[in-house]
Amino acid sequence: MEPEFGISSSSSRNPPPLSCMINLSRNLLLAYQSFGVVYGDLSTSPLYVFSSTFIGKLNNHQNDEAIFGVFSLLFWTLTLIPLLKYVFIMLTADDNGEGGTFALYSLLCRHAKLSLLPNQQAADEELSSYRYGTLSQSSQTAASSPLKRFLEKHKKLRTALLLVVLFGASMVIGDGMLTPAISVLSAVSGLKVTEKKLTDGELVLIACVILVGLFALQHFGTHRVAFIFAPIVIIWLVTIFILGIYNTVVWNPKIVYAFSPHYIIKFFRETHKEGWISLGGILLCITGTEAMFADLGHFTAFSIRIAFAFVIYPCLVVQYMGQAAFLSKNVESISNSFFDSVPEPVFWPVFVIATLAAIVGSQAVITATFSIVKQCHALGCFPRVKVVHTSKHIYGQIYIPEINWILMVLSLLVTVGFQDTTLIGNAYGLACMSVMFITTFLMALVIVFVWQRSVILSTAFLVFFWFIEGIYLSSAFIKVPQGGWLPLVLSFIFMLVMYIWHYGTRMKYNYDLHNKVSLKWLLGLGPSLGIVRVPGIGLIYSELATGVPAIFSHFVTNLPAFHNVLVFVCVKSVPVPYVSPEERFLIGRICPRRYGMYRCIVRYGYKDIQRDDGDFENQLIQSIAEFIQMEADEPHFSSSEGSSSLDGRMAVISSRCVGSSSNLIIASETVDVSIGNSVPSSRSITLQSLQSAFEDENPQLRRRVVRFQLPENPRMDPAVREELMELVQAKESGVAYIMGHSYVKARRSSSFLKKFVIDMGYSFLRKNCRGPAVGLNIPHISLIEVGMIYYV
Repeated sequence: MEPEFGISSSSSRNPPPLSCMINLSRNLLLAYQSFGVVYGDLSTSPLYVFSSTFIGKLNNHQNDEAIFGVFSLLFWTLTLIPLLKYVFIMLTADDNGEGGTFALYSLLCRHAKLSLLPNQQAADEELSSYRYGTLSQSSQTAASSPLKRFLEKHKKLRTALLLVVLFGASMVIGDGMLTPAISVLSAVSGLKVTEKKLTDGELVLIACVILVGLFALQHFGTHRVAFIFAPIVIIWLVTIFILGIYNTVVWNPKIVYAFSPHYIIKFFRETHKEGWISLGGILLCITGTEAMFADLGHFTAFSIRIAFAFVIYPCLVVQYMGQAAFLSKNVESISNSFFDSVPEPVFWPVFVIATLAAIVGSQAVITATFSIVKQCHALGCFPRVKVVHTSKHIYGQIYIPEINWILMVLSLLVTVGFQDTTLIGNAYGLACMSVMFITTFLMALVIVFVWQRSVILSTAFLVFFWFIEGIYLSSAFIKVPQGGWLPLVLSFIFMLVMYIWHYGTRMKYNYDLHNKVSLKWLLGLGPSLGIVRVPGIGLIYSELATGVPAIFSHFVTNLPAFHNVLVFVCVKSVPVPYVSPEERFLIGRICPRRYGMYRCIVRYGYKDIQRDDGDFENQLIQSIAEFIQMEADEPHFSSSEGSSSLDGRMAVISSRCVGSSSNLIIASETVDVSIGNSVPSSRSITLQSLQSAFEDENPQLRRRVVRFQLPENPRMDPAVREELMELVQAKESGVAYIMGHSYVKARRSSSFLKKFVIDMGYSFLRKNCRGPAVGLNIPHISLIEVGMIYYV
């Protein structure tokens, strides 16, 4: 087995039968669950594919040959793109089990220096999830790749690659807006068949009510209705499979001949340009395919393959075959082909199931939109937004209120503005095919840089699928005036927002990087830093992973006092999906021991969530204590610190060590309980009363209070014990969170475009997004902010 192809190697080539059975049952359970999360959108495509295909000039070719040709196109499109490309190829290109556009981009950034934000460290490469399979040797081979060196050398090409990824992410967000509109409107349009009195306006009103209810329920989380989702989709799939068999047998069994690609050739010979334009409707049969890859992190590749190959694929093929058989004898029903093909006795049950399936399909894409926005934010490409966990048990299920309401408003505007599934389908098809086109390009780069395969193989993959997808994409672009303009405009707006945010973040980081405080200057000030050192711990937040930020000199020169213990905290994202708690903290020392200055780098993956569990302070103190003991036990740590002009060496400290270390013992989780030799609090009575009053007024902000004490260990080094005692005393005296309230402005010598982007665009986004203190879950009562202007 080859782990570089995304397949985890087994410790044994012949696993025991019991293990195989457990693994198989687990995959079958995941395959069952995937129906409600992954395939809701793909399985509801039969509601609108035929009506969207035969719109426009193709109405002049409503005959048996054209209908047979359309079905043949549907069959081969489903076979080549979802089955061949995604199920057999794309699902092997996972990033530690995660899929999607940003998963491919993070793989590329790890195996080639393509990231534009220079905050990566050598220590990040030691993360267990950093390496793709066993590529330590092959990555050295990649270093000599001329293509890799060419991309790394030219910053404009790396910027272009980022823009391509952002455009793909923007199109996914567009899917989150268009999917609810077209799915719900298509399901509701079935009322036209029986209720002739309902006007188009009344149908749109019903669709809008369903959409408002759908988005209003998002804050409850998908986990509350997850067990309902899968049965609904399975019932829907069984229904459309039976309807497909029934229509094929009753109306025209000869439709099976259309499996031959010969009917595709006959279709284009007869329809010419009109047939090519109609491909914009054909591609709607594969909308939602990207979800198989994007939602890979919630399941396994094997479970998704089982679900698609043995259930989704045959059900969809049979349903399209049945609709084609029905239409070959009832050409006048093309505008409402699905519901017209439903026998009248079972119409209402099918209508209800179709509506529920449309809602489930919309739910899946909305959830995927939340996930892609979270990933964009983690990689510094989206303004800070509120991320809410909706499940304590299912990791990764999140809800973003701001994005939810934006999607609701846009979906309502699309539904009311277009009032036609064909126009919405034109927009929807363009958005979906654009994402697939970008995914193919990124996958071709992964084949070269990550899998270490030949450029010839990568080019063959790129040319084959770009040829197929390019034909569909060109057809979709023809329909830009008929609704296709919408995803382009919205994607451009979202991409502009994301790039402006990323550009401003990068400029601000570069300013910090080039204006770091000189360690020689700090050493010249002495251990007191030229000011009064008061009891307590000061956590100075900065985006810098190395060096001392300029804001610290701003403090030292303007404040008469500072804390005994200073910790420079950097919370950063690394290009991996998850960072295990054992590897989250990097602890180091700044300046010699008597200065009491430490560095803590907290690392998160692009799918990690920063939980507000109130335990960060305790984990940080415990991690520093672990580092102090490690430094004493391992002399090579302190030797690097001997050169006083450099930062001390960083060490990985597990964040799960709270309460398990021999250095500091958690004595109690309440303030009022007196504990043996624990250090008494030195806070003033006034400060304690103020904090008590604040917590009484804000009970939701009350945090767990932990008291530490040192063990009775006569073998402990006296210097280590003294430093640990100072740390404990500082913790009991109080912790202050110090951040810079920065104002980013363009230099006077900058171009007009740069001034507009920084002074207008980036400043507007910073003022209207969540503050960094809120995003980092910093308690407001302990926060100190200092204003500072960045001229970039």
